[in-house]
Amino acid sequence: MTGFSAEWLALREPADHAARNPAVLAAVGAAFAGRSSLSIVDLGSGAGSNLRGSYAALPDRQHWTLVDRDKALLEAALATLAQWADDSQRLGEELVLRKEGKTLTVDVRQADLDKDLEWVLGWRPDLVTAAALFDLTSERWIARFAAALASLRLPLYTVLTFDGRESWETPHPADKRMLAAFNHHQRGDKGFGPAAGPDAVELLAQAFRKTGFAVTAGESLWRIDDSRPEFRAALVAGIAAAVRETGQVDEATIAAWAAARQGATGFVGHHDLWARPV
Repeated sequence: MTGFSAEWLALREPADHAARNPAVLAAVGAAFAGRSSLSIVDLGSGAGSNLRGSYAALPDRQHWTLVDRDKALLEAALATLAQWADDSQRLGEELVLRKEGKTLTVDVRQADLDKDLEWVLGWRPDLVTAAALFDLTSERWIARFAAALASLRLPLYTVLTFDGRESWETPHPADKRMLAAFNHHQRGDKGFGPAAGPDAVELLAQAFRKTGFAVTAGESLWRIDDSRPEFRAALVAGIAAAVRETGQVDEATIAAWAAARQGATGFVGHHDLWARPV
């Protein structure tokens, strides 16, 4: 899977957490409300942001296994989590955290989610989670993933799947061209075959409904405003770079659009999803 820098993940984390759909998260929490402990496997975990965004809604004792292909990001996750927690202790390969009355045990595993998917799911956690993952995967991989979870009757909570929408409060003549080119780029191969990109939200929901899972989904918008100027700047630069790679928009137009967006407000569309066997 195409990698992301720890710096970009840190910049986007506040926006990610603010965007998370509270109703979908509450439904996940309610499903496990009677449990004293829970084991979670987080796919494509990056630097551990999904743990930090989800833990408060889950039982008091949690065991998280963070899975990513990027060893450097897994190491960053352990370091960041140790600083984030109220208290932390290393016990062999595990990190034991205490945060706001909860105890979280964390271990990390380096794996390729294309080649190693069934092996990873074979650990049989109580819950599978992911953030900003499925728009990078292919339609075929999503079908394979849903079938694997259905065979093991494992529930999924995933957040921030890009849904192809982007809107700015002050329109620019190049907005439609830029978005079309960006969505084209999103469909490129990210390590799983041709990526689902903006189609991933619907493909994911359909795949799980076909297996007989109940699906709850809700939008989770990145709000782009003056409160996070560094995040906005990095986002605009990233969109411009992606569009540039497609060759579908000329450089002068890309530069003019990017300059206009540096002080703009708007949103980027995502959806969260909770799928569980019934």
